[in-house]
Amino acid sequence: MSVFRDPRRFVRQGRRLAPRVAALLGVLALAACATGMTDRGAYFADTNHPAQGVDSRVRFLVMHYTALDEADSLRVLTTEAVSAHYLVPADPPLRDGRPVVWQLVPESQRAWHAGRSEWQGTTELNAASIGIENVNIGPRRTPQGVVWQPYPPAQVRALIRLAQDIVTRYRIPPTRVVGHSDIAPQRKLDPGPLFPWKQLYEAGVGAWPDPQTVKADLAGRAPDAPADVRGLQLKLARYGYDVPTDGVLDARTRRVFAAFQMHFRPADYSGTPDAQTDAIAQALLDKYMPQPEPGKDGTR
Repeated sequence: MSVFRDPRRFVRQGRRLAPRVAALLGVLALAACATGMTDRGAYFADTNHPAQGVDSRVRFLVMHYTALDEADSLRVLTTEAVSAHYLVPADPPLRDGRPVVWQLVPESQRAWHAGRSEWQGTTELNAASIGIENVNIGPRRTPQGVVWQPYPPAQVRALIRLAQDIVTRYRIPPTRVVGHSDIAPQRKLDPGPLFPWKQLYEAGVGAWPDPQTVKADLAGRAPDAPADVRGLQLKLARYGYDVPTDGVLDARTRRVFAAFQMHFRPADYSGTPDAQTDAIAQALLDKYMPQPEPGKDGTR
């Protein structure tokens, strides 16, 4: 006889099932409370008690060019020892109207893009940075001299979107968005003098000097007037470069000056210490690393 044809049997079964239903609901309630419980096979990890003393691995964003075409760039970065977190094509494909970039390494892992490097006292930046490679062949020697490949507008738009996302999520300060040539000026030139640093700055990524501050600092000096070598060394060291501060204009110092000029004054990156370079350096320090007022301890 069907339960529904005998109401008394339906009631009896309901009474027997009630404790089981209550127990099941209790288990589900406990499971809902333990949302931070992770099953790792041999044990469970309870992540319901996160520590406050924690920091991100990522503290710098480093820009590169590949010095190769697209096919070779992808092959080298995925099959050889060198790697980067992202590769931005010269002409990124679109999906739903948005550019597609290649992520080659998870952001939580180290990529091998920086090599021997130093910035603001941190060495071996592979461990503390995200690296972005841009498909660009870099400099080419021609009968007319060295010619640099420009960065196409579509590539720049994709790069800006990617960089905006990274610096926002990791709260990377403007002075820690750098080029390979900034962190390794003795051996690297990328991303080169045509890299769109100013466009990135205007989009909220990276640092740039205020023109009016540079102009004011240059008052009474010709832009190409000689600058004090040690004074410029000290300013660039304070900003982040690995540079001697001995006042000697040797090849090592010239390469650092040239890297700084390539980033912030690409029209002339000869490495010559001139008044305009000095004014740009001072404007950056005034903007991003102001000294405490005399008699103040600088605390905020």
